[in-house]
Amino acid sequence: MLWDNTTVLGSMIEYVCKDGFYQEGGNGLSTCSSSGQWGIVSIICKAKCGPVPSLANTEVVWQNRSVVFHRCLKGFHSWRGRNTSICDITGKWQAATMRCREIKPAISDLVVFNEKCLRWQADKYEEDTENYRVAFVGFRAYQRSFHDKRKKLLSSTSDRPEICLNLLPVTNYTISITALSARFTSTLTTNTSLQVPQAPEILYREVEAPLPTLWLRRSANTLDSISFYQVFVLPLEGTLVFDCSSPKNPDFSSQRKHHGQYITAQLHLRDIGKEMNLTVGDGRYYGGFYNAPLQNGRDYYIILRAVSQWGGAFKHSCVIWAKVRDISYVMKVSSLFAGGSIGVFALAIFLGYCYTWFCKKA
Repeated sequence: MLWDNTTVLGSMIEYVCKDGFYQEGGNGLSTCSSSGQWGIVSIICKAKCGPVPSLANTEVVWQNRSVVFHRCLKGFHSWRGRNTSICDITGKWQAATMRCREIKPAISDLVVFNEKCLRWQADKYEEDTENYRVAFVGFRAYQRSFHDKRKKLLSSTSDRPEICLNLLPVTNYTISITALSARFTSTLTTNTSLQVPQAPEILYREVEAPLPTLWLRRSANTLDSISFYQVFVLPLEGTLVFDCSSPKNPDFSSQRKHHGQYITAQLHLRDIGKEMNLTVGDGRYYGGFYNAPLQNGRDYYIILRAVSQWGGAFKHSCVIWAKVRDISYVMKVSSLFAGGSIGVFALAIFLGYCYTWFCKKA
């Protein structure tokens, strides 16, 4: 307060802000009026807070000495906190608490694992839920008419989201993931590998017939165009060794001198229906392999091998389809049975004739 200590009409008192404060507005003069009253003072003093608080990766948008608004620099986004700094009555800044993080792709480090699952790094607010749309399209070089086009949705709060897709084998996929709120899309391509084919449903039999007929039922598969069944005949002599994983395809003509195992039929899955019957030894050709008649006096195992093959990949599974007993033994037993039946019949006729003759004599 500045005053000359006089109290006569027209005397003036000037009010000023203390050190550390500044006059923000109002009137700091008070005058002695004719009524003997001092005029009302309306001065407003605010504290001087000094330099505006500096926040990392921010800039000042607006200020008026006591209030400051901050915002993130270009290339950064706000991650929690208050964006306003306020000068309090003590002359100290109550600094803004906002933090600015570098803007990164909403989806990064996108990888495929276990051939059917995806994982990626998500950049978002720590506890925010992000919605993702996953779209994928699959094509096959060996099956031009094939395409697998699907979509899936996912909501996640994780910073390392995962999703598993039912991707089909031996297929080239293009997969796109979109973070819907960020409107950001990441894309990758991947190839799935050839899987072990599933053996068909069979009815195992032990038969004693020269032309055994065997049955199977199978499920349709998208790999039918590169899959087939091979029917092996294994003579039961000495030590039986069968290697299901062997890529060799012995036919009857190459093995008959050595009496070894051979392929008696090869059936492409694209050419057979849901169920089928095969008569082993019918003398016909199946897939270029001769279905040779089974030899008398020998026992056999019939083995079915399911094969899927593309490029250099070869996958397989095997199942024993039937056991064929010694055909000659069956024929001998049948002949003895037939001969015995004829003998009994002849004996019955002879005895009947004798009985008739005896009765006439009597």
